[in-house]
Amino acid sequence: MQKIAIVGLGGMGTVHYNNYDQIEKAAVRAVVGPSESDQKKAKKWGVEVYKDLDSLLQEVEVDIVDICTPTFLHVEYALKALNAGKNVIIEKPIALHREDAERIFALASEKEALVFVGQVLHFTKEVEILKEAVKSGKYGKVLDAYFTRLTEAPDWSAGGWLFDKEKSGLLPFDLHIHDLDLIISLFGPPTSYSYTAAGRENSKFKEHYRFNYNFDGLNVGAEAAWYNASYPFTANWRVYFEEGLLVNEEQLIFYPAEGEAFIFETEAEPKIETGINLPPTAMFYNELSHFVNCAEKGVYSDRITKEQLITTAGILEEIAGL
Repeated sequence: MQKIAIVGLGGMGTVHYNNYDQIEKAAVRAVVGPSESDQKKAKKWGVEVYKDLDSLLQEVEVDIVDICTPTFLHVEYALKALNAGKNVIIEKPIALHREDAERIFALASEKEALVFVGQVLHFTKEVEILKEAVKSGKYGKVLDAYFTRLTEAPDWSAGGWLFDKEKSGLLPFDLHIHDLDLIISLFGPPTSYSYTAAGRENSKFKEHYRFNYNFDGLNVGAEAAWYNASYPFTANWRVYFEEGLLVNEEQLIFYPAEGEAFIFETEAEPKIETGINLPPTAMFYNELSHFVNCAEKGVYSDRITKEQLITTAGILEEIAGL
């Protein structure tokens, strides 16, 4: 049984609690949340609540500290938990600077602790199928790939931190990180990359990006946007293999060079309510179950590696202009 402390009781903290509540090997022992609403939430959950992590670590025995705070607090809490000898789960991104990501992993090594980062796409059926197709070569070599992640600008940032570049990294770290992390997990670090960005003159941030990542014999494109428009959240990708095209839109479909298109079954259980602007899903359950199982065994995740996390942070740091 892994005893867990959650730091940050906003949207993602709630998502994580709802899923731990369904995981047999996990038990949330305490939470950190200083606000009145945090106190009410903790009381509803029946767990002890503390105003700071130091007090919690002094009074409650936990195995894992799960950090669901705003991005700019990730490094501070991760280092504090690791210094106390605890394993750490961090919601994406691990950090806004490559150097900080490296510091976190170096301290984890020194303290013989583990670090897991919530890049949740790796725990969806669609991505599992894509990774297996690329790794196995079952459809031949990848010739081209394109990833899109588009939505209207978010309005859920408490205190406006999401629109402060130094605190959030803006669109590259909030949105494009999902696709870049996946691209690197599929093809390794790019040999080079370029991007363009556009936005209204009076906007404090760039609202639309196009990215090109170059690999040995392969170019991968991507697009991300926080539109100033009521555009619904859309996340798609297509990967062109020698023997056909794999497309993830409303369904995951493979269009072979010969024969009929094939629709993959991508439903996964158990579907758990998120409490945020996402429908019930199994991906957070599968992610957190995987991290808990890794912690039980004392091993790192083989789905989300230190190398891809550090590479992703470094590229996005440059793109975001941090």
